[in-house]
Amino acid sequence: MKILMLTENDPAGVGVLFARAVNGLTGHSCRLVTTQTRYTHGFDKDLHIPWLDQTGLDEVEELLRESDVFHFHLLADEDYSFGPFRARDFMRGKRIVHHHHGHPDFRANPEKYRAKYRARKRDKLLVSTPDLLLMLPEARWIPNLVPIMDPLYTPAKKNGNGCLRVAHSPTRKELKNTDELIRTVEKLNAGSPRTRVELDMQDDIPHRECLERKRRCHALFDHMQGYYGVSSLEGLSQGLPTIAGLDDWNSSRIRDFFGCDDLPWLAARNSSELEQVLLGLARDPAKREEAGRKSRVFMEKYWNEENIVSRLIDFYEN
Repeated sequence: MKILMLTENDPAGVGVLFARAVNGLTGHSCRLVTTQTRYTHGFDKDLHIPWLDQTGLDEVEELLRESDVFHFHLLADEDYSFGPFRARDFMRGKRIVHHHHGHPDFRANPEKYRAKYRARKRDKLLVSTPDLLLMLPEARWIPNLVPIMDPLYTPAKKNGNGCLRVAHSPTRKELKNTDELIRTVEKLNAGSPRTRVELDMQDDIPHRECLERKRRCHALFDHMQGYYGVSSLEGLSQGLPTIAGLDDWNSSRIRDFFGCDDLPWLAARNSSELEQVLLGLARDPAKREEAGRKSRVFMEKYWNEENIVSRLIDFYEN
């Protein structure tokens, strides 16, 4: 089976990770075509339209003709232009997948997209996090993956300096509870030296540098929006105690999907709970080591590439 992923920008760099996993772990082939670069994270590319010469564009045209599956990410569809091509001109005989990742317009107007898919008789729909099922109940949740055996995603020995070092990598601060985190850290640092917290804010930097700095931290704060982000998956894979405000809906969907009882996240749904979690990690190095161990074990046992990709391939084949 030949799969062609099509999107404006690769959300959090997960498209290229999916493509590599499909190519490396299955007998199928997967390519990714992108048209835009957002932010300065430097995620890897496959076929990035602005970088292609005529030979590259010819390859894109061949893939559009020969692929079995068109997998649209974010808001892209058959009317979107990929260089000189539109997917609409190559649709005959294709299986069509729409994959949503929480784009602001989708979150604000989910009914617009549901109506479009009904009108076009599209029922092969995916979402990247469980909370999006509430907006697109016809969809199936396939979790994003991270390459847990890549050295950048593995645990590293920490060089402690007497305080808790917490990683936070907000792409959009208003959606990541960044202000609450900063206020909580300032409050803790105004108290006992035993509860001092150093905040490593990894903002607007290349993704590789972000991963390298996360590995040197003692814990990671994702956000308190009820779900989790790719940053959570990176932190869990790196064996970090990972803080996120997962709500009951998301927690239940994750347990059901993986068939597990316990989740590794340290729950903080508001500033008060966040303060208590950070206090516990700052005061007890043994506690954070145990939490980090559980993070890594969970990813190895459940959230590994083989498990996720097998679910995606099953979705394509059915």
